[in-house]
Amino acid sequence: MHDQTPTARENVRRRVAAIAGQVRATLATGRPYWRRARATVLEAVKTLFIAFLLAQLIMVSVAQAFQVDQYSMEPTLLPHDRVLVGKFMYRLREPARGDVIVLRYPRNPERNYIKRVVGLPGETIRIARGKVFVNGKPITEPYFDGEVVGEFGPLRVPPDAVFVMGDNRNNSEDSRAFGPLKKQLIVGQAVLIYWPPQRARLLLMR
Repeated sequence: MHDQTPTARENVRRRVAAIAGQVRATLATGRPYWRRARATVLEAVKTLFIAFLLAQLIMVSVAQAFQVDQYSMEPTLLPHDRVLVGKFMYRLREPARGDVIVLRYPRNPERNYIKRVVGLPGETIRIARGKVFVNGKPITEPYFDGEVVGEFGPLRVPPDAVFVMGDNRNNSEDSRAFGPLKKQLIVGQAVLIYWPPQRARLLLMR
């Protein structure tokens, strides 16, 4: 193989130098782009992180999702229903009769139960002849169709408590068993069923 002539070698050097110059120009042009891209990615990550923290804060202080794993609220709530609980509701008002609430089980506060408020502070609760009586009068309960087995009371609800029962009256551990529920054990009001989709509906009575 013959050596390249000086002219040929010079042409090769020129071509290599030209290619190197193009590469340097491309890199120089690309640096601002990559810097901008990196800044954009970092800003997006920061925004997502802040959004995540805000979502966690909202869940802790304002609302939280709970899954029903009991039969005591049938037919209103079924096992595996998922409900959204407003944790701020009772900062704005007092619990009302008919509210569906999530509560900390008095005998083990690490467990959550879901029940309905039936009696309010100062009221006298009595169960007789298959009905719930408040201050001597039977209450209207559109969410319950049947008769309550057994008798209970009379019992006066303390000022700092409510009387709760499950809608599945004859298969529910509630205030008939553990007594009036102190308000400090109320987690919040269940406001809607959001899952499964075919059962989605509001739980508010007013």
